[in-house]
Amino acid sequence: MERHVIHINVADFAVAVERAMDRRLRERPVVIAPDGVSRAVVYDMSEEAYQAGVRKGMALRRAVRLCPDVRILPPHPERYEQVMQALVRQALPYSPLIEPGEADGHLFVDVTGTSRLFGPPVDVAWRLRRQARAELSLAPGWAVAPNKLVAKVATRLVKPDGDAIVRAGDEAQFLVPVPLHLVPGIDHRDLVRLAGFNLRQAGQVASLSLDALQAPFGRRALHLFEAVRGIDRSPVRPVGHQPPRVVTTHTFEEDAHAVPMVEGALYGLVEKTGQALRQQSLAAGRVIVTVDFSDGLRGARQRSLRPATANDMALFATARSVLHMAWRRRVRVRHLRLMCDRLTFPPAQRELFPAAADADRRPTRLVSALDRIRQRFGADAIKVGRTLAA
Repeated sequence: MERHVIHINVADFAVAVERAMDRRLRERPVVIAPDGVSRAVVYDMSEEAYQAGVRKGMALRRAVRLCPDVRILPPHPERYEQVMQALVRQALPYSPLIEPGEADGHLFVDVTGTSRLFGPPVDVAWRLRRQARAELSLAPGWAVAPNKLVAKVATRLVKPDGDAIVRAGDEAQFLVPVPLHLVPGIDHRDLVRLAGFNLRQAGQVASLSLDALQAPFGRRALHLFEAVRGIDRSPVRPVGHQPPRVVTTHTFEEDAHAVPMVEGALYGLVEKTGQALRQQSLAAGRVIVTVDFSDGLRGARQRSLRPATANDMALFATARSVLHMAWRRRVRVRHLRLMCDRLTFPPAQRELFPAAADADRRPTRLVSALDRIRQRFGADAIKVGRTLAA
């Protein structure tokens, strides 16, 4: 059956919500940034502020210099979450497959097979936009496409409140002139490497074979090969459903700036995560570290684990490198979050040469011994020295 995925995109979501609450903010430059915080940075901005040169993550002082008449508002995350929930409620009558973003104004709705009930997917998209305007005073853009990737690209092209339809079979042709930075899943490192080959549009990369991409991109080659052709098999998850994952967090009593303190807190999160994985006989295939800074900005990076593991030492080695990728700014850290997903069962293959692999099994035996001690005498019975600095 041909898939029909609707993507709803409320441009400059935080500003749009604030304007819905206060009509006086309309048609004037607005910036969302933490109030009374030194080194505050821009969380979101209106189109008027964007045209003046303001960008997300920019220092607030610089933003004010570029746009002197800007209205500065503090962020209200709980307000944005409430509006996202309202958008989900509006879409629920049309499909149980609704995947919202994290309070960012993005919403995927899979309406495959519902035409006999609600009419063509285009009609459903129009109704959702009319409801958002009437009930929430928002003006989202929308797109209908055969998958999430193409639908998201389409709404990026018609921002702030346009509409687009991409039919099945037209995905690759639709993406030919699209700049690579608009294709989801192509990260900054990919863009830099592709620019080195003078490749800046999806069609240029699509003209290359998979073998040609293998040498410079390795394991990333298949992902790039499919992304620039509009191939995306990922489903729209049922509303409220999250893929299995383990999440641990740490909030510093005083904003931290010392590397040993932050790394110590991270190791504590790794221990909790590893123990949760081992209790379920699972291993993590990916590590994601999120850093919340004292000025309100957030940094997040991720890295795959091959092979998947639940060993504290292997997890920490990867998590520490990801931490320093996310913590590039000379700003104190307020909150740390570690998430491990792409969970799978650990490999059960026997070693071909057990004696040679004995050294590789020592970290596993060590972690198992620590687990047994903590189970018998309590979590604080034995600690790794690194965590004492946290």
